Amino acid sequence: MSLLNEIKVLRDPVHGYIHIHDKIIWDCMNAPEFQRLRRIHQLGTTHQVYHTAEHSRFAHSLGVYEIVRRLITENEEISNALTDYEKMTVMVAALLHDIGHGPFSHSFEQISSYSHEDYTCNIILRDSKIHDILYAEDPDLPNDVANVIRHTHPNPLLVQMVSSQLDADRMDYLLRDAYFTGTSYGEYDLERVLRTVRVRDHRMVVKESGIHTIEDYIMARYHMYWQVYYHPVGRSYEAILHGLFERLRDVYEEDPEDVSHLMMFLPLLQHQMLTNRELLELDECSCQYGFQLMSKCKDTILRDLSDRALNRRLFDYDTIVSVEQEYSYKQWISSMGYDPEYYMYVDRTEARPYEPYKGQEENEILVLMRDGTVKRLSEASVIVNAILNGQNKNEKKVFYPKELNE
Repeated sequence: MSLLNEIKVLRDPVHGYIHIHDKIIWDCMNAPEFQRLRRIHQLGTTHQVYHTAEHSRFAHSLGVYEIVRRLITENEEISNALTDYEKMTVMVAALLHDIGHGPFSHSFEQISSYSHEDYTCNIILRDSKIHDILYAEDPDLPNDVANVIRHTHPNPLLVQMVSSQLDADRMDYLLRDAYFTGTSYGEYDLERVLRTVRVRDHRMVVKESGIHTIEDYIMARYHMYWQVYYHPVGRSYEAILHGLFERLRDVYEEDPEDVSHLMMFLPLLQHQMLTNRELLELDECSCQYGFQLMSKCKDTILRDLSDRALNRRLFDYDTIVSVEQEYSYKQWISSMGYDPEYYMYVDRTEARPYEPYKGQEENEILVLMRDGTVKRLSEASVIVNAILNGQNKNEKKVFYPKELNE
């Protein structure tokens, strides 16, 4: 890897500093596809609840890179386990892991039909400034970076550092989201985690002395989901976006001319997957402008829903437990003159602090015991074992126009 003439140091409220030594990282950071992430909120719709949660995917991606950089430079076992090329690959993958995210986080995926991982790999593998930078460094690098993100890289250690039950992605977003929402739910001891990580059989493991820190990390994730990520007010804004995009698609299918002036959304409505150029031009700024245009269009439902999105006229919500209740709400909303197709949204949320995929050891956190044996975290931790054998917390809410209760 080519080094910069001087180390670039970026101030960061979570990590203190982000250190960039390598030209390829600096070049990728300054590429248009990465700069676009400045215009994508990290928390999607949650900034409608926590007014200071204005941080971006750009900042988060740099944080993930910094944690991976520290793992491969400060942790001797990880450093010795990787070649220089693998270190470059995993640092680039960490930096670019979210580069395909659309506006409003996962709300975007319901209209695009493709995941942000699909778009991320598309940017890395073809026809983009990012691809050109990686290919110029090494023709194999774009594919190897994409394989890390797709979980198909032959070295599982690289995949695990970027995406696993204990990865740099989660390590950064828990602390970053807690900081910018002004909450303490996501706090845990990152420094202790980084110090207690070891390598066995191309897998990251945690020393037995670090179990309590990992338990804190797991509980931090659980509380952030229920207190922040699943906050019903944020989900209410997501419900409005769901109805808006559904209506936009239906209007386009009925009469494309009615929405032909909404240039930012047409590529989504005309074909299945955006090109890299089309995705580059689609961010939350262009979407907000699109909502402004919709608020003046002739379709009354699009006008209303776009005004709700622009001016935070959120839906109300109730907890429901049965299909019968769901049907009753649908009938009620319809009787009040609202089309439930666009004005009713049923949200099912379920999460437990730690739930590795069954039968896939790579998705388990492993613990290096004092006697040298390796155990699953659920075997080494009484708390995690109780979590796995406990009952899942789940909720079902129905969202509808608030004025129906007035």
